[in-house]
Parts: sequence; structure tokens; C-alpha cells
Amino acid sequence: MTTTSSPTAHPSAAATTGPATRDRRGSFETALRGRGALLAVAGFWLATRAAMLWTLVHDVGHSTNTRVEVSVTYHNWYNVLVHWTMPHNDVMWQYPPAAAAVFLSPDLLPFLTYFQGFVALTVLCDAVILLGLLRVARREDGSMAGAVMWLVALPLMMATPFARYDIHVTLFAVFALLCMRRRPRLGGVIAGIGAMVKVWPLLTLLGVPRGKSTRDALVAAALSCVALLGVFAVLFKDTLGFLGNQGNRGVQVESLGGSALMAAKLVHLWPGKTNFQYGAFEYVGPYVSSIARASVGLTVIGFLLLLLWRVKANRWTGATPFDAALCAILVFTVTSRVISPQYMIWLLGLGAVCLTSKHSTQRPVAWLLVATTALTTLVFPVFYDAEVLTNSTLGTVLLCTRNAMLLFATVWSGLRLWKATVLPKSQLPRQTREPHAPASATA
Repeated sequence: MTTTSSPTAHPSAAATTGPATRDRRGSFETALRGRGALLAVAGFWLATRAAMLWTLVHDVGHSTNTRVEVSVTYHNWYNVLVHWTMPHNDVMWQYPPAAAAVFLSPDLLPFLTYFQGFVALTVLCDAVILLGLLRVARREDGSMAGAVMWLVALPLMMATPFARYDIHVTLFAVFALLCMRRRPRLGGVIAGIGAMVKVWPLLTLLGVPRGKSTRDALVAAALSCVALLGVFAVLFKDTLGFLGNQGNRGVQVESLGGSALMAAKLVHLWPGKTNFQYGAFEYVGPYVSSIARASVGLTVIGFLLLLLWRVKANRWTGATPFDAALCAILVFTVTSRVISPQYMIWLLGLGAVCLTSKHSTQRPVAWLLVATTALTTLVFPVFYDAEVLTNSTLGTVLLCTRNAMLLFATVWSGLRLWKATVLPKSQLPRQTREPHAPASATA
């Protein structure tokens, strides 16, 4: 018989540590939940976000490269969307139809310019994510580590988070996961809405325990996707025009395959060049199409492995949906033909959700992602123009190191998830191995 969930199959990590360690962690958690600590969190958030806004407005760390996304690209799309049509003629438009709502949202703040309104709403989304992480930390098995991670890691990206719409999407993914534990239908609805904004939040459903929770979440997600698609199909023209633009993407410079070409080019083993197309700098030349196909193949293999995990998993804890979501997004990111710097926002958000649970298997992976985020900022925007795009030694080393860290984090995440949830029958509790024991045996 296939098992579903058994949250008590193994003692938690806290139970296997020494009393002194548990006492220290407990007192630290208690201190973080105090009123003074919460005021310190609020003060730190205000200070760091003000600094991020300052770097966005001023040319700090080449933030002009970041700011142009909102002031030019998003604003141009807005000018098309207000006429109730999708900007499908722009090859940079590669997003599901509900993304239009995000790019139109600055109209909610008519007293601000488009740029100001978009950034203000992005900052608001950042604050809501932090509040959600703080709230779930108050559960009996919750931890403040997730809120702390989001609080301190996002500023490492300088201005990038506030000039992209990825915080909006991360908000959907975070709250889908936080709701999934007790209200899977609501979690499914939120994941479905997020999928209609940028697809990947649908992967938050991967780790939902088998059985009724999975059925409820999947049905709710499907219904919300269909409903939103129907609404936008009625309101806008060409709602599916993004599909062709996305399918034609090549190998972006910052991708895993791109870093391999960059390293080969540095030592004069590859004669290709860089070209700006589909809204990003991509490589053109020999072997590029083969690497693009290989990337798609690796994505397929990665998700087949994730499905195999889901079939084999026989132990679920409250943290398993969080851990599986982070692992899935890491697989999606590392095997993609495109790794834009804002993808780190997704990983930080899901890593923070993992850290809200004391039972997560992904704690070291999440903190590794913080270091990877700092290195990503050096790649873009700090050294992007002068070193990365010129294929200098420094730029090549920075990018290859960042991608090696992401690849390591992906493999590490998958191994930790598998070891914690796919257990031999001999290690499962008796009630899981013998679910139909006679009543007299338990009397």
C-alpha cells in the first residue's frame, strides 16, 4: 500500500540535538519574537529598504541598468495594455496574461509617476512577504529564521528587487506555501493566480501531501488558472501571444550553458559572440542551439526526477511542501536557458519559507543561497557591463563561480530532500508499515 504522510516518522532535528543546543536556540527564538526585537526588525527593514531605494534612484553600482526596466520596458508595455491588447509584437513580452495586471497596477496610485507607483507597490509587496513570514514564525514549530533571511538577504541585491516585478510573483508563491499546510484549497488558488502571472508559482504544489490535500490544491489551482485566463481573454486581445516569444529564447550569457561558453571563449576555444535579443544578452555562434536543446532536456530530466521523488516519498512533515518547492525552483533555474539576476528573488523567498519551519531539510541550502545572491550582485549590475559582457577574466570567474554555487545548491537540495522523505520500510514507524493492524493490537 502506498503511504501518504507520517509527520512523526522520525524525531525532528531539534529532538536529536543536545539539551544545551535546544535551550540556546529556544531562548534565541524567544528573544526574536519579543516586542523589542520586532521593533528592531521594523527599523532594519525601513533602513535597508530606504538604502535600496536610494541606490535605485542614484547611479550606485550601475543601477541605471536596473532602473531602465521599469522606466522604459514596463512603461512601454503599459502604454499598450491600456488599450486592452497584449504587447505580443514586442519580443520581450514573454509572460502569462495576468502579468498585465502588475504592469497596469501603478494606476492605483494616480498621484505618482509610473516609475514611482510601480516601485511603491513593489516595496509594499516586500513588506507583506515579511509580515507573512513573521506571522507563520509564531506557530509552535515555527522559526524566525525565515523572516531574518528575507530581511537581510534582499538588500544584498541592491536596487534590482524594486525594479522588477518578481517580488510580486514571489508574494504569490510564498503565501501559497504558507496557506498550503492548513488550507490547501486557498493555497492552490493563490498558486494558480501566481502561475497566470509568471508560471513558476505552480511548482509550489509539488510537495503537497498525497491524498485529499493534493486533490483540493490541484483542483483549486486549475480552476483559478482557467478563470483568470477566461477573464483576460475577454478583456484583452492576443492573450496567448507570449508563447511564441518565450519559445524562441536562446542561451543567455548568465545561464549555466552561457557560463560554459564564456569560459570556452576566454581560452579561445569558442569563436561566438554576444548579441542583444529577446530582452537579454545571448550568445550566438556554433554549438549554441545544441546547448539550448540540452538545457531543455536537462529541465525535463530534472522534473522527471522530482516526479520520481514524489512517487517514492513516504514521509511528510509540515516542512516538506516548502522544501520540495525550493528544490523544484532550483532545478528550474539551473537548467533554464535564462538565469536573470531577479531569479534570486524567487529562491530567497522560497528559502525564507523553508526557514520558517524548524523541521526543514533545506536550512544550509537556504543560507548558501544568501551567499550566492551577494555574488550575483557583483555579476549584475556591478561588473556586468565592464567585465561580464566583455568576457574578461574577472567577469568569467564571477559568473562561473555563481553558477557553480547554484548547481551545487540544486544537487544538495535534492539529496537532502530525498534522504529525509524517501525512507526504507525498516525505518518507518510501525503504524505506517502496518496500517491495518487489528484493533486488539492497539488496545
